[in-house]
This record gives sequence, C-alpha cells and structure tokens, in this order.
Amino acid sequence: MFDDGSDELFEGIWPFMKRALLLLLPLWVYLICWSAGLNLFLSAIIAGISLSFIQVFEKIKLKRQLESNSAGDNVIK
Repeated sequence: MFDDGSDELFEGIWPFMKRALLLLLPLWVYLICWSAGLNLFLSAIIAGISLSFIQVFEKIKLKRQLESNSAGDNVIK
C-alpha cells in the first residue's frame, strides 16, 4: 500500500471526512442548485464538478504539509 500522507491531514480524520464528503457534497450541491431553479442537467453537471474540489483541496493541503516538513529539514552543513 502506498503512503501518500493524506492520513495525517486534520490529525487523522481526513480519510473519513473525504469519504463522507465524496458521498454528501455532490448531493448537497445538486439539491442547492435544484432548489435554486436550475435545469436538472445543469444541476447534475455542477454536482459532478464539485467532486474535483475535494481532490484539489487535498492536493493543496498535502503540498503545504510537505513544504513545511521539508523546510524543517534544511540543515546548514
């Protein structure tokens, strides 16, 4: 199994939050768009696009975590 470091985000809660968000975020976005009166097709597309925000958020947080870890590894030799 590969260790990508995502299990350390938010002190170990991120894998569980990610699974819940992958299930619930598109549903919430779809219902908000649908109740706002948007077309069903457009609401479904926007709900599908909302999944990519979870992945982008995870990549940004991992990048920041790796940068902060590597900044602490700089030693003058």
